Amino acid sequence: MLLLLGGCTLVAPPVVSPRATAVPAVYPASRAVDTVSAGSLSWRQFFADSTLVALIDTALRANPDQLIAVQRVAVARAGLVAAQGTLRPRASAVATGGFDRFADYAAQGQTSTNDGRELPNGVPNFFLGLRSSWEIDLWGKLRNRRQAAFVRVLSSEQGRRLVQTDLVAQVASLYYELLMYDNQLTVLGKNRVLQERAVEIVKLQKLGGRATELAVQQFTAQLLRTRSLEAEAEQRIAATENALNRLLGRYPQPVRRGRALATQTLPAAVSVGLPAATLLRRPDVQQAELELVATRADVAAARAAFLPSLTLSPYVGLNAYSPTLLLQTPGSLAFGLLGGLAAPLINRSALKAEYSRSAARQQTAYWNYQKAVQTGFEEVSTNLRGLDNYRRVVDLRQQEVTALTRAVDISNDLYRASYANYLEVVTAQRSVLDAELSLTDARCQQFLLLIDLYRSLGGGWSGPGR
Repeated sequence: MLLLLGGCTLVAPPVVSPRATAVPAVYPASRAVDTVSAGSLSWRQFFADSTLVALIDTALRANPDQLIAVQRVAVARAGLVAAQGTLRPRASAVATGGFDRFADYAAQGQTSTNDGRELPNGVPNFFLGLRSSWEIDLWGKLRNRRQAAFVRVLSSEQGRRLVQTDLVAQVASLYYELLMYDNQLTVLGKNRVLQERAVEIVKLQKLGGRATELAVQQFTAQLLRTRSLEAEAEQRIAATENALNRLLGRYPQPVRRGRALATQTLPAAVSVGLPAATLLRRPDVQQAELELVATRADVAAARAAFLPSLTLSPYVGLNAYSPTLLLQTPGSLAFGLLGGLAAPLINRSALKAEYSRSAARQQTAYWNYQKAVQTGFEEVSTNLRGLDNYRRVVDLRQQEVTALTRAVDISNDLYRASYANYLEVVTAQRSVLDAELSLTDARCQQFLLLIDLYRSLGGGWSGPGR
């Protein structure tokens, strides 16, 4: 009895980690009165480009990562079914046959049946019936395992939502990058045409004695640089199309575009809501929270494993030493019930190791949850501030392009009037080309920040979804 009581000693519960810093009430650079978030809109409502919406729809149906995430949910559901099964008795249909010959000097061996029939020392034995085993969950070990399995089903569902949210953001980002490269190619093509005309003009001026071979070579070099930039842009377009097709679950092929980048519009303002509501909407935060709940149940189950377990093993069937007697009831009818109470006494290393692993996983899940909360707050804050800053960037670069375009016109006029040299014209042309490419990149960055803000706000999920 003393040994049994010693074996029932529970290990101390794990030390709870101190709570992390509280989440701020509002986001920096946002209005405190915002209670509705753009993250609550579905991606069909959030994105105004119908071509992009069609691409996202295709990706959600055929993307391999999305399909893998669906199968992870199925695996978690199968684990729940298995955990639920441990709470119910297990019954098996049994048909056995055996033969025993006992030693003449053995202290065991059957010499007669229960009704007094003599048996030879070579006894066959046949059984046909049902055997069962049922562990009574006295301390909640099996119930905690079932709870952990159930919560992990919910966690896997949040994982699927997280994959979907990231997929929507990736498709949208690649789409706007593709529009950016298209726009860059258009800008380069326009400048190439102007530079080709400039080369022709300077060649004619050389024939007329108004320009030198050095000027011809400078204008030609500028043209060759633009053509090389065109080739680079075409390669970026091809690579981006291939990457987008991979997300769509298809082989490389042309990707249909909607409106050009310059005609795409941004919302005048994006409401982000309150941090508490946003974090409840994010699938990664919900997944981390559910994993924390599951690990707590794992720890409770590991602690309960140190306590005695009660197992019932009933059986019922037909038993006889001859097949001809097996079906003759009630003489062949056999049944019984065995109840056993077992507790670990010596060498509990395996149980202690499992408990230590469960406790460590609980601590890891706790810090993963805190990390997910902090990451979510950081992403929203960064993208929100980035949208405001890039609005000013685009406005200033548009003014820069306007000023440099005017400078190109002035330099051409001055060159024709012999008040400016060819280097000033080349420099002005190169500056406006770089400014136009930079403006295109800034416009694309606005959309990329908007997409990332939408993802960091929850990406269309309305709540915990439990």
